Amino acid sequence: MPGKVLRGGVAQPLAIALFSVALAGIATLVGLERQPRQYRIDPPVAAALDDLRLMPTGIGGAPPEVYFALDKPYETSAYDLSQGKRLYSWFGCANCHGDGRGGAGPSLLDGWWLYGPSTVAIAASIRNGRPHGMPAFRSKMTTDQIWQLAGYVRTMGAYSASLAAPSRNDDKHTRPAENRAPAAILFNEEPAPSPSERGPPS
Repeated sequence: MPGKVLRGGVAQPLAIALFSVALAGIATLVGLERQPRQYRIDPPVAAALDDLRLMPTGIGGAPPEVYFALDKPYETSAYDLSQGKRLYSWFGCANCHGDGRGGAGPSLLDGWWLYGPSTVAIAASIRNGRPHGMPAFRSKMTTDQIWQLAGYVRTMGAYSASLAAPSRNDDKHTRPAENRAPAAILFNEEPAPSPSERGPPS
């Protein structure tokens, strides 16, 4: 009788320990599968992403084919959006655009996109700059960083909620989180009048 109790007492903790290890292993595999991170893109992919096909006016355009082959990672990956949010802070975008509601530069939330709201148009604005104040960052950022920042800026001005969102920072929250579609929440029916010198070239 005592032997049976001893064998049962040893077997049960061993079974629980093995089950816990197996469960932890499965959770790790699921976590890795759910959100893969690529810290550096291959040079051929970077070159392909740098080939922006813009309209002759420079307003809007089409992303490179590789962007669709990669499944639009800069708009759907929480890692890339978090990197874009960090770049927004590092490169001083808030000095002109504030928390997205504008300042010296135009608002990113009022629905009035001078050069179009697409990710490729935003990437072109970041890379090449725009007249009357928007500097070019081609020589200051990698192609990957330009697309990460463009994806984050597009998320800031989104009108429909997204499942992907960057991490929250520790600063005072002045507006809703990016994945709550802040543009839709903060949108004014009429955009703030834009100075004529800030518009696209005619």
